[in-house]
Amino acid sequence: MKSLLSPGIAFVLAAAILFALNIPAARAQQSAPALDMTPVQPESVGFSAQRLERLHAAFQDEITNKQLAGAVTILARHGKIVDYRTYGDRDLAASAPMTKDTIFRDYSMTKPVTGVAMMILYEEGKWLPSDPISKYIPEFAHLKVFNGFDSTGKMLLAEPDHAPTMRELMTHSAGFTYGNSDTPVDKMYGDLKVRDAKTLQEQIDRIAQIPLLYQPGHGWTYSMSMDIQGYIVEKLSGQSLPNFMRDHIFTPLGMKGAAFYVPADKRARFAAGYQEEKGELVAEPTANDIPTDYAEQPTAPSGGGGLVSTPEDYYRFAQMLLNRGQLDGARILAPATVKLMTSNHLPNELLNGHFGIGQHIMRPGFGYGYDCAVVFDPPEANLPDGNGTFFWDGAAGTMFWVDPTNDLVFVGMIQRRSSPDNHALLYRTHELVYQALLDPSK
Repeated sequence: MKSLLSPGIAFVLAAAILFALNIPAARAQQSAPALDMTPVQPESVGFSAQRLERLHAAFQDEITNKQLAGAVTILARHGKIVDYRTYGDRDLAASAPMTKDTIFRDYSMTKPVTGVAMMILYEEGKWLPSDPISKYIPEFAHLKVFNGFDSTGKMLLAEPDHAPTMRELMTHSAGFTYGNSDTPVDKMYGDLKVRDAKTLQEQIDRIAQIPLLYQPGHGWTYSMSMDIQGYIVEKLSGQSLPNFMRDHIFTPLGMKGAAFYVPADKRARFAAGYQEEKGELVAEPTANDIPTDYAEQPTAPSGGGGLVSTPEDYYRFAQMLLNRGQLDGARILAPATVKLMTSNHLPNELLNGHFGIGQHIMRPGFGYGYDCAVVFDPPEANLPDGNGTFFWDGAAGTMFWVDPTNDLVFVGMIQRRSSPDNHALLYRTHELVYQALLDPSK
């Protein structure tokens, strides 16, 4: 059948149709407006600039009193930067001032990032919370449970009531530990040098020889669960943990300084490490349970504490979670998955004040999700945060929290280990931020 349209008109119409059909794809490729790190007037998003001076004073006082070398803080609301400050020095010996692009040791703030890696694989149908861990780690198929000692001092072992599950692994309630306490099970972690393993497989093989501290689901112990998750990420993805995080989290989110080591071209920006001894700040020795030099890619990358990042890197990660899984047009997780990850998954019987780590005590209103603490009833937990706030901190005092109710993110980076509860600034910053939020309706 002969066309009634001239060749020129037909060409234009065809091009228009093709363009129209391609609109969704074109839009999908467009990025949302990039994050603007320029602070706005605090009052425009409900904060009092005057009251935020109390937050500044708290950090500056620590530095003046020589309890901190330096710090960087980022406060954001509605995706807008409310406050972005540097304090003190990143290296006291070199008299190098703190800068916004300083790279910090995240330590246990690695855990929520590992949680996101796990949730990416969850969305791909690779695992379910109800699955036994041994489905993915056959070496754990015959784990026993510590059951005291007999009259001769021989350790007694019991069969688990049920195989420890992925949900329990994600919530520190499977029965694993860290080797830091004085229990007989912790001593075995030390005797087998679990944390000194040269590869993740070697680490798993050593943990498989150690009984669980308690029956799965019947306790909460801060543990190597996230290091075990790092191994699972590698098995399920076929990538190393550093490469998986780079490809699926860091690069999409623009986290340019986040990694498991600090390459030569970034070493000048790496914060010196310090620790507290007898009330004084001293340089942290390089020999420690976690390497402090980060000079090369580790052969056993720690999903529980191995990352470094800049404050802005971690802010981008936290803002992605507040945005229900996306940032700058990059979709990392679905909203429902973020909600699953950041909801409390501990039963009421564990929220009794008898379990926790440092200042984080599992109690009514304060529980644990997948790789992060969750405040699901702030008044009951005696905290000022909005309902649903989730957070964690690191051994060197780094801290972050995300408050979906108030649409708020806070990130604080410091560089001091060895305080008994990491650092009191962790919870003081919550108080100091919320006392400055005078108009939450804005």
